[in-house]
Amino acid sequence: MAKPSGSRLVVYAALVGNLCIAIAKFIAAGISGSSAMLSEGVHSLVDTLNEVLLLYGLHRADKKPDTVHPFGYGRELYFWSFIVALLVFAAGAGVSAYEGVLHIRNPEPATNHALSYTVLGIAFVFEGVSWWVALREFRATKGTMGYFEAFRRSKDPATFTVLLEDSAALLGLAFAAAGLAAAQWFDMPELDGVASLCIAGVLAVTAFLLARETKGLLVGEPAHPSVARRILAVANTDPDLRNANGVTTMQMGPEQVVAMLSAEFEDDRTTPQIEACITRIEQAVKAEYPELVALFVKPQTPEVFRARRAALGDPG
Repeated sequence: MAKPSGSRLVVYAALVGNLCIAIAKFIAAGISGSSAMLSEGVHSLVDTLNEVLLLYGLHRADKKPDTVHPFGYGRELYFWSFIVALLVFAAGAGVSAYEGVLHIRNPEPATNHALSYTVLGIAFVFEGVSWWVALREFRATKGTMGYFEAFRRSKDPATFTVLLEDSAALLGLAFAAAGLAAAQWFDMPELDGVASLCIAGVLAVTAFLLARETKGLLVGEPAHPSVARRILAVANTDPDLRNANGVTTMQMGPEQVVAMLSAEFEDDRTTPQIEACITRIEQAVKAEYPELVALFVKPQTPEVFRARRAALGDPG
């Protein structure tokens, strides 16, 4: 599971890189008149704003629980990550598509190609470094899972958002370079606009993937299955418990999990014994999973628990 410090490192690296790249791209676009370069400048500017929003989300997610939010503010990061996805689509893909169509309908040959290629090369280096930092952090947290599975299961949107953004940025740079080269080689400035449309398509797909994943986190997803398995394992070894029926978890933030244990206690146990049992279970699990902010225990017979699970569509 990703550490907040690692998430911030990834976002800071992307922020510095994208800000420098955006300035360079806009200067090159203004001098050369390239549509693809302008689209790339907008792309990098949107990415810079996205990193600012992610940092704000990380800051808000660190707030301590209070009476208004007793389980903490972890979902603030999920909210701002969803806003980032919308910005990638609306500002990034939308502006790039508009610029591409405009340049195809009113083609104007780009000038000063050497400057554009130089800026694209520098941008590729910056984006590559940022992408490598994000990939290294993502690989450190994914364990044995495949990349797509790790993306779907990740509870820390800061890291996978930057990784996806940087991947889209590298692909966008390739389209921009190809568009410029093709327009120059074939003397068809319309191809520069086609490159902008390709960049828009890349950003639209990226925005869709980000929106789908962050929406799931925002609405509510279970924590990693290992948390529930560990709670059950600890509970089933406690002498005051007759049976641990099952566990329901909810991811409240990258480092915040709430769990509910359905359990049947021994009939002759007193209230103090039951309270001590719950404390033992919670302390044992928190020692391995400090992100567990609360464990609620509901006394139930196995039959009642299975009936409730069946009503939710879970035959198990």
